Amino acid sequence: MEVVLHYRPFQNDLTKLQKLAEETLKEFPIRQLPRFVPWFPNVSHKLPLKPKRQPPIISDEKAEEVKQLVAVSEPFIGRYYDCTVDLLEFQSNLKTGQSLIQAQTVHAQINSRNLEVQSANEKPKLRRSWSISVPSPKLKEKILPLSRELQSNLERMKLHAFYRAKWTIEQSICNDQTLEDIWIKLNTMIKHNELPSCNATIQRCVDQIWVFCDILYSEYVGNLLKERLNLTGRMNLLVHKYGIIFSL
Repeated sequence: MEVVLHYRPFQNDLTKLQKLAEETLKEFPIRQLPRFVPWFPNVSHKLPLKPKRQPPIISDEKAEEVKQLVAVSEPFIGRYYDCTVDLLEFQSNLKTGQSLIQAQTVHAQINSRNLEVQSANEKPKLRRSWSISVPSPKLKEKILPLSRELQSNLERMKLHAFYRAKWTIEQSICNDQTLEDIWIKLNTMIKHNELPSCNATIQRCVDQIWVFCDILYSEYVGNLLKERLNLTGRMNLLVHKYGIIFSL
């Protein structure tokens, strides 16, 4: 049996190294296992369940083909695997007395440079922000009944007034404002409880702001959004699995 011992240059006491190798190669004590006794009657012909078919048999030729395929697919490895190739503390040019901490410091600097290069090449991950309103009883007086068009759509689709719907604000209707500007104004409105039953999210990956609300308050919310955020163009109200049910 061939034994390869890797050691650091400053660990040059051959007596200690030899003793360490001998201790490592000592056989582990083997404990005699007790005889296995099953906890159920071990009578094979009385088993309640038996396989319907016999297990498949692999021929010697087929087994040899599999071995050849595995040998071709696996990379060739020499007599042993050298795990110290990239470890500085095992290199021969390291001076005696040079500590392991110095070698680890060099590794840390290399890893830090690699992470900087990787982070420079990767695109920054876009975050998703949420804003949630608190129910306010003061707004009930300002909310008008739903329009006839929206009521007929709800009856036709058999939707309840407390279904959640979503207003979509796109960059095209922001009237020379950025989506981030609209998002800041919208957060202020929600913070002051001006939008009943609403929660909103900005989806920067698709350049949209989604404002969720109950259908009961959807027209009030939509008109207030267009007025306070100075939005122009068409804004759609969507319900999950039903698509667009109303537009402003």
